[in-house]
Amino acid sequence: MAWMSWTLPTAAFFAGIALILIAMTAWQVVSPSVERRGFLPLETTRGDRLFIGLLTSAFIHLGFVALSDLSLYVATALCVIWMMILMRWG
Repeated sequence: MAWMSWTLPTAAFFAGIALILIAMTAWQVVSPSVERRGFLPLETTRGDRLFIGLLTSAFIHLGFVALSDLSLYVATALCVIWMMILMRWG
C-alpha cells in the first residue's frame, strides 16, 4: 500500500486552504455576501471568486510544472497576487 508523503509544504498547503475556508465561513456569517459584477463576465459572490481563484491557481501551478523549470515558489507568488486581484476586483 502506498502512502502519501506529508511533507511540510504539503501540510502547509492543506492547512492554508482549511484556514481560508474557516475565515470565509466566519466572514459569511458576520457579513453575508451579495452578488456583484467585476471584471469576470458573470455576477459572483466572495465564495464564487474564492472557488474560481483556487481552481485557476491549480492550473497555474500545473502549467509551471509542465512548462518551466522555475521554482514553484514563483507560481505560488503569482497565485497569491492573482487571488488578491480576483477577490478584490473579480
